[in-house]
Amino acid sequence: MIGKYKIITLCGSTKFEDEFVKQQKRLTLEGNIVISLGFFGQLEDKNFLKENIKEMLDDMHKRKIDMADEIFVINKNKYIGASTKSEIEYALKTNKKVNYLEN
Repeated sequence: MIGKYKIITLCGSTKFEDEFVKQQKRLTLEGNIVISLGFFGQLEDKNFLKENIKEMLDDMHKRKIDMADEIFVINKNKYIGASTKSEIEYALKTNKKVNYLEN
């Protein structure tokens, strides 16, 4: 396992910050490099969704998907919002494996 690490990008709604932390810890301890969100906007600042900022953050997350071998979707209570749906579609289009918290 040493030196051969899978890279996984976490995707999902920013409202599930606690689940992001939980899954990041679990996946890291399983021997993966985990790329997560850098900003949980919905929880930190209700006014952050100015179109240019949201567009930039969405694009940055797709670049994180580019760096990954696969994505892990945090779809707590089976919730998948528009941004996450877009990320899943992008991952599939770029031949990334997609795993889900909940089937």
